Amino acid sequence: MHSDAGLPPLLRDLAPILDDWGYLALFVIIFVESFGLPTPGQTLMVAAAIYSHWGQLDVWMVAAIAFVAAVLGDNVGYWMGARGGRRAVHRWGRYVFLTPPRFAKLEAFFARRGSHVVVLARFFDGLRQFNGVLAGITAMPWRRFLLHNTIGAALWVGVWVCAAYFFGSQLVRILTLPWWVIALGVAGAGIAVWLGARVLRRPAST
Repeated sequence: MHSDAGLPPLLRDLAPILDDWGYLALFVIIFVESFGLPTPGQTLMVAAAIYSHWGQLDVWMVAAIAFVAAVLGDNVGYWMGARGGRRAVHRWGRYVFLTPPRFAKLEAFFARRGSHVVVLARFFDGLRQFNGVLAGITAMPWRRFLLHNTIGAALWVGVWVCAAYFFGSQLVRILTLPWWVIALGVAGAGIAVWLGARVLRRPAST
């Protein structure tokens, strides 16, 4: 069995949870994170996939459990938003700067771009936890939400589990770098993508 000492500090802190509870912990933590509770679902999934890389867990089980937990949790969030979210926004929204005009803009945005938001939401902190709640509050049709949420969950699980499973050792080395090195790398990659997109959109000279 691979030593937990090989994990970077952030993932090492979660090792006892995986050691003691395994797949059950993975399901519960991703499930409750998906409707707003502040739990490290994505981080635990990455740690579980690295465990799979080391042969301590089954990668297919990790992926399947994470996917099911994400979809079910997001749908609980949708139900919460649809049942009582609008009343809560009207009553308490002003305390978190969600005034009626801002809420109207949010509804209009979800009407136009909600499907795209739901597909990509799991890759962004905040949206990952509340995309179902927001979809329910803004009355996105449930079938449309379910379709795009399922696609988004599959992409999220596929990207992170594959990255951690196939490149586990390299990923561990990256995560043990100083935070500012990682931040610079992410920023550099983002700038490169932005510049590349600008070049591709530039009309060809005649």
